[in-house]
Amino acid sequence: MAVRPLRALIYSMVEDLTSPDKWLPVSIAPVDADLEVCVIDKRSVHALVFPCRRASEGWVDAATRRRLDIAPTHWRRWREQGR
Repeated sequence: MAVRPLRALIYSMVEDLTSPDKWLPVSIAPVDADLEVCVIDKRSVHALVFPCRRASEGWVDAATRRRLDIAPTHWRRWREQGR
């Protein structure tokens, strides 16, 4: 009897992970994928304007591979500008 609700929950979770518009917690960010990340500064939450990647050494600029001193709060798949 509980199979249908469980299946719907699983489909919903998979859809969340594959949707490029969905913001997800940084704790489940993939490694080595171009991501749009949000950070909190003293005044607000804002998205960085360049793609980042989660790497073994922390967060890096996707284009330059330089390490970034950031602590993102959430992420979504990077899409080219004009999105």
